[in-house]
Amino acid sequence: MTVLVTGGAGYIGSHMVLNLADSGEDVVVLDNLVTGFDWAVDGRARFERGNAGDIELVLRLIEKHKITEIVHFAGSIVVPESVADPLKYYANNTATSRNLIEAAVKGGVKNFIFSSTAAVYGMTGLAPVVENTPLNPMSPYGRSKLMTEWMLADVAAAHPITYGILRYFNVAGADPGRRSGQSTPEATHLIKVACQTALGQREKMSIFGTDYETPDGTCIRDYIHVTDLIDAHALLLEHLRKGGTSTTLNCAYGRGFSVREVVDTVRKVTGAELRADEAPRREGDPASITATGEKVRKLLGWVPRHDDLEEIVETAYNWERHLMTRNR
Repeated sequence: MTVLVTGGAGYIGSHMVLNLADSGEDVVVLDNLVTGFDWAVDGRARFERGNAGDIELVLRLIEKHKITEIVHFAGSIVVPESVADPLKYYANNTATSRNLIEAAVKGGVKNFIFSSTAAVYGMTGLAPVVENTPLNPMSPYGRSKLMTEWMLADVAAAHPITYGILRYFNVAGADPGRRSGQSTPEATHLIKVACQTALGQREKMSIFGTDYETPDGTCIRDYIHVTDLIDAHALLLEHLRKGGTSTTLNCAYGRGFSVREVVDTVRKVTGAELRADEAPRREGDPASITATGEKVRKLLGWVPRHDDLEEIVETAYNWERHLMTRNR
């Protein structure tokens, strides 16, 4: 069995490659390196540069490497950018996924795992969501991901392919062994930006929106350590391999932190008095989004090992310090 990881040179995808390689799996990475880095691909994996939406290329890789499963991370992920440039997101996310799924069906791929997002839920209030919470994405990013979820369900009903969908909440942190992390300098992830500011790489950071209907007026998110998220992927792959049915799962800890709480935690962990200025809301941002995470725990036996905001921040901060040394 060989696993194809699309976007495997990126933040989350590179952690999936580490997990698979650590488990002795045969791994092929497909990445166009637009936002990924070839040095982030673990040396135990075979790297192929290209677009996940290139049907002929993917079919050649399936035949060449005897690929039986695909874990699909490739795509664009910035909510405000999706509002400003929706066609980019429908091309990079929806259209690319459609072509990749076609290649999977034609190539006889058995199992397909898709990296989705909590953004499919939209504005939900302060209560944690569950998998059957009504879906009402507020941004082209969320809609582009939901369309892929729909396509997978339709295709699996018509063809012999099984899928697993994981809806991510706010992924943060880095591999505890400092083998990978969020490496894009201009990334918009809150914890990365705060750590960069703490290290003096940014003069200041912004808190977007302070008038939300939340306890301190700033957005609340369910932050999950990237290693715990990837553990859920590995368990989901095992579930599908054992004949488990297609499923959609939220991947979250079940509690949220506000932007101000995250910034204060970064200050505490790093000892830096970073500057965080208040700024207007960003389009497409719901006030709060958290999830119970009960289904993924019960179905897969998922037990988080890094459910601690300070640990998440510490691993992210250590990775930023590593990047400063690496890039000299």
